[in-house]
Parts: sequence; C-alpha cells; structure tokens
Amino acid sequence: DLGSPCPAPGGSDCAAPAMAAGGSRWHSCLGVIVSRQGQRVQQFQQAEDILLTLLEHVHGAEPRFLVDYCRNLEAFEFTLRTSEDAVRVEVPLRLDGDALRVSPCQPGKLGTCHLEVPSAVTGVEDWTSAGDMERGSGTARHLAPGKVLQHLKELLVSAIVHCQRRFLLQPGDLSAENLKEDAIELSLLIRGGWKTVRFDIVPVVRRQQKPLRLQGRQRDRGFPEGSLQKATSHFLSRSSAHLPVLKLLWAVDTLQGPRLDSLRLLEQLSSQDWREEDGSTGLSFDHLKMVLLWSTELFPSPEDWQDLEGSVYRLLVVLLRCLATRRLPHFLHPGENLFHGEPLDLASLQQKVEAFAQDPPRFLRFHFGHPASTKGLQADPELRALLRLPDGDRAYWDTAYFDILLSQLQVYGIQDDARRSAMSQLLAKVQKEIPTRS
Repeated sequence: DLGSPCPAPGGSDCAAPAMAAGGSRWHSCLGVIVSRQGQRVQQFQQAEDILLTLLEHVHGAEPRFLVDYCRNLEAFEFTLRTSEDAVRVEVPLRLDGDALRVSPCQPGKLGTCHLEVPSAVTGVEDWTSAGDMERGSGTARHLAPGKVLQHLKELLVSAIVHCQRRFLLQPGDLSAENLKEDAIELSLLIRGGWKTVRFDIVPVVRRQQKPLRLQGRQRDRGFPEGSLQKATSHFLSRSSAHLPVLKLLWAVDTLQGPRLDSLRLLEQLSSQDWREEDGSTGLSFDHLKMVLLWSTELFPSPEDWQDLEGSVYRLLVVLLRCLATRRLPHFLHPGENLFHGEPLDLASLQQKVEAFAQDPPRFLRFHFGHPASTKGLQADPELRALLRLPDGDRAYWDTAYFDILLSQLQVYGIQDDARRSAMSQLLAKVQKEIPTRS
C-alpha cells in the first residue's frame, strides 16, 4: 500500500513480474521499429534532395533567403519516430540577427516577440513595417512576418514551376496545396520513395543565444557537459527552440543506456494505442521528446538507464504526472505548457498510459485497426492519489517523487542508499497529504 511502497534503504528491491517475464517482447518490438530505420533514412534523403533543389532556386532568385545544408538533426529526428509529423526546415535570412532588438509583442504569450530593425540595417525595407516604439518618440521598423512569408511563398511557387518545366520534378513528386499565407510556416508534401514527407518551411533569423537561465535547476544535470549552451534561432514572430531541442536529443544519444530506444517504443505505442479511435488526436512526437528530456534530467544516474524496460518506465512516470496535472512544461522554457491549446483528452490518455504501465505485454505487439483492449484493467487508487498531489509543490517534480511512483509500479530497483533515504523522507510528507489505506 501507499504506506510502504518500497523496502527500507539497503533492503531488497522491488521487481516487476511483467518486466521480468516479458523482456524478450520489449526487444522484439524495438527490433521491428529499428529495422525500419534504414528505409526511413532513404525516404528522408530522397525528399530532402527535392526540397534543396527548390530552396537553391529560391536563393538564386533572392539571395536574402539562405540554404542551410546541415540537415543531420532533422534526419536524425525523422528516423527516430514512426509518426508522420511534419519535418521543420529553417530558412535563415541573410540578416545580422545580433544587430536586431528583440522585444515582446504579445503580453501573456510566451516566446512571441518583435524583431526591431535599427536604421543602420539596410536592404530589408520591403520586409519591414512601422510600429510604435516602446520608449522614446517616433516609430521603429520591425520585421513583418507576413511580408517575408508571402515573398518566400511566391518564390517557392516559382521554383516549383521552373523545376516542372525543366523536368526536375516528376508527376506526384510534390504537392503545394497546403501552402497558407496565414500560417507561421509554409508546408510542402514531397515524395520520398513510396512515402510522402511533409516539410514545414520556416524563415528564421539566427541569433546567438545568451546562457540559458534554468530557474534554479542544476545546469547540465543528466546531460553531457555544455549541452544546454547552444545557439538558437528566432522565428519572425517567436523564439524557436526547435534546433536546441534536437541538439539535446543528439546529446542524449551519446549517453549510456537505451534512452532513445525508450522514446521509439513510446512513440510507437502512442501512434498505435493512445490515439482516439478515429486516429485523429494523440500525443505528438514533440510531446514525447520533452518527456525524454525531463526524464534525463530527473534521473541523472546511469543506474536508471541500464535496461530497456526500466528506461521506458522512467519516461512513463514523468508522462503520467504531466497528464494528471494537465501540464507538460517545455524543457528549455518551463513556464510554457505544451498541452495548452492542444485538442487532447488528457484524462483518456492518462487511463491508456496507466493501463500500459500495469500490463505492458498486453500492448507490446504490432497491430492495425482498433487499439489494444484495456478491458479488465482497474486503475490503481494509490497511484492515482500520488499523481494528484499538488502541482505547485516543487517536491513533486523531483527525483524522490518519481522514485515513489516507480516503486508504486514495482519497477524501482535502485540500490543507492542516499537516494532511497531521500525517497523515504518525501514519503513521510506524502503520507500527511494522502491518508493511508487501512
């Protein structure tokens, strides 16, 4: 029960019967996922070749739009996942980003900003609009996202027509039907082999990122040293953490243990069993990436990442807490809730994730059509009580708290005495907030 979820420090650890019995099934499922990786690399490269041809034509017509040939991170992400989420492609502007002034433009909306253009910066008059200055008198120019996007869209359409006339594109290679002026990106569907890849093309201003303020968190905890001190970009109207997050994923791949394999498995489960019956909504790969990054920080010990099953459970407990509190904080900007505004049934998702945590073998199989049945699985009231603990208490977003969740799921297995002691101390606090069942 909740009063004794784990042995005393130094005692024998809890073992998960389902994990012990179903280990081969975990690796069999992972093997199928990994076997597709080479094919996905080829699909990405074929689609990317077409995209680069278009962007090179755009650059030739308008040198202010640059072509970034470094797509290793995007290819890396594409091969990690099984879903058909769009691949974000940044098109840098030939503009000194550090010469611009970043100022907030939408109070209350994290990440949104104006990029003010000083009078010394020339050659972008057709991309700017005048706006009221926040200090002093007069007006200041700022980059107008709509103007830049419209210009890029026109050039992309011209590039498509040019490539078709030169027979550089074959029928069915590309669809531009999703190009929209009112979006913050321009979407193209490009064929890569027998698969279609969606690219979301985003103009950006590259700027050097100041050292990240981690709001009291331990710098680089769980990550290779220096991982968080990377360059970043800005969209035309909001800051972009896309490439820094991919760089962190790349860094996670250098650490010991099946961390990225855990992400692969959960992403397969999410697309297969955790969506609505019509397959319309569910957790995105971006959501699960963020869960992995938080898990890496919250479980910095290599002891947590020794096997696939235990690694998956590290992600599961973090995900369950986020679903229960209806809040998934961005790893680099914790004040931003990635669930906000998403059309997700978080209560339903929590039930599905809990069902998997209780009985993994039932779900560790590939199938088409309806999700695996959860019939006969009952919610664990002690686990639910732990997940409902106050969201605002930082003690319930720390290693000791998640260790309690792991222990409740009988997948703890940590021998470190100091860590067990911290968990026991927090448990004493938890027992005051949750009445112990008799």
